[in-house]
Amino acid sequence: MQGSLYLAWRYVRHHWIKTTILVGSITLIIFLPLGVRVLILQSARHLTARAEATPLLVGMRGSPLELALNSLYFGTESPEALPYSDVDALDSMGLALPIPLYTRFRAQGYPIVGTSLDYFAFRDLAVSRGGMFAMLGECVLGARVAEQIGVGPGDAVISSPESVFDIAGVYPLKMRVAGVLAFSDSPDDDAIFVDLKTAWVIGGFGHGHQDLAEASAASGVLRRDSTSITANAAVVQYNEITPDNIASFHFHGDVGSFPVTAIIAVPPDQRSSTILRGRFEESSGVAQIVVPSDVMDELLGTVLTVQTFVLAAVVVLGMGTLATAGLVFGLSLRVRQRELMTMTKIGASPASIRWLVVSEMVVVSAAGVALAFLLTALTASFGPPVIRAVFL
Repeated sequence: MQGSLYLAWRYVRHHWIKTTILVGSITLIIFLPLGVRVLILQSARHLTARAEATPLLVGMRGSPLELALNSLYFGTESPEALPYSDVDALDSMGLALPIPLYTRFRAQGYPIVGTSLDYFAFRDLAVSRGGMFAMLGECVLGARVAEQIGVGPGDAVISSPESVFDIAGVYPLKMRVAGVLAFSDSPDDDAIFVDLKTAWVIGGFGHGHQDLAEASAASGVLRRDSTSITANAAVVQYNEITPDNIASFHFHGDVGSFPVTAIIAVPPDQRSSTILRGRFEESSGVAQIVVPSDVMDELLGTVLTVQTFVLAAVVVLGMGTLATAGLVFGLSLRVRQRELMTMTKIGASPASIRWLVVSEMVVVSAAGVALAFLLTALTASFGPPVIRAVFL
């Protein structure tokens, strides 16, 4: 038996090209269904965990899936915005704690999330370095953002313009990093958090500029009289908020009309949740309320349906690959007839020759199975980053 295994090992090493092809085929036959299954289970776990931790979402009527994905994972295009007055209206109902979100902008490819301090308590997020934002123009970085762009407390990040030619005059804002969040293994690690008012400044709803009453601002004055000063286009607008110029920042218009992309509604109990959902369902307004876990369950139902077809295709492909591998072994035996006859003439028994052939199959199959399970283990270990990259 040991001699047969030794000869089989020497044979597969000598014919390494054929062995590599056979091992690769067997590996794929086993790994594809296992790997797909592992990724789908991890996707389901990853998607549902955050959705189940978020009781209700309020947003503009439209796609519930788009609203949920943007609000939970900050990974899709921003849905149509609600007015901030809806946050006050929800708060006045007394049925849930409203946590506003404004996720329209990005910085170096990472989403900028405008929200309130309640968000951090709700998600159980803690600051590991520095502190929480306390002033207009400050931000807090997720753990992965800070690591990947190499910045920390006291440094700065600059918001990205939405287009190369910004005719609306919305300037990128240089934001001071107040702190870095502790690693939470969630989409919050890949986001930049700011106060809602800072997000509105990025959007051009508020700005700061030179004090036109000062002599140094004379070039920016279009007209001056005893009651007012009118600025021209030459007035310098600040793209960084500092303690020296923060007093010059102000907002134009009604704050209640300023945008939020979603509101996380956190009711204290199931009764309040049911009443709140009923009020929105009976309302004919432009806002909708969704249960994120239900939205994710629908998405996963579609994914599992697709999985069935994928696995069926893999099984058919695997059967074809196994048949091909069997054919390769059969043709290999025909080519080796003279070799096997020589072994018989030098005294090898028919049983030994059979063991030799079986041993070759066992060595190749064992290598394919071992490699398939190794790839499956790697998929299970490194699946979450892959899921975030592919799905989010």
